[in-house]
Amino acid sequence: MEGSPRTYESDVIQFCIIAIEKAAAKLDISPSQLIEKLESHGLIESRLFRFYDTLHTQSADYVADDIIETLDNYEHAHE
Repeated sequence: MEGSPRTYESDVIQFCIIAIEKAAAKLDISPSQLIEKLESHGLIESRLFRFYDTLHTQSADYVADDIIETLDNYEHAHE
């Protein structure tokens, strides 16, 4: 039994899952809580999807820190 073929879209989704899980662990919150926060600012699409080509070349820690910093900036800008 073989899995689904690998596509660009599946690579992007896998990258987002790993990045969100890593960032959530650093924030000591659940991935679903982080997804809710990111979605409230449109950051999954505007940051992770849009900049996948650049971000996926970085370490998981770098991307997690980038997500956290970006979210922090958006939350402070909209207070």
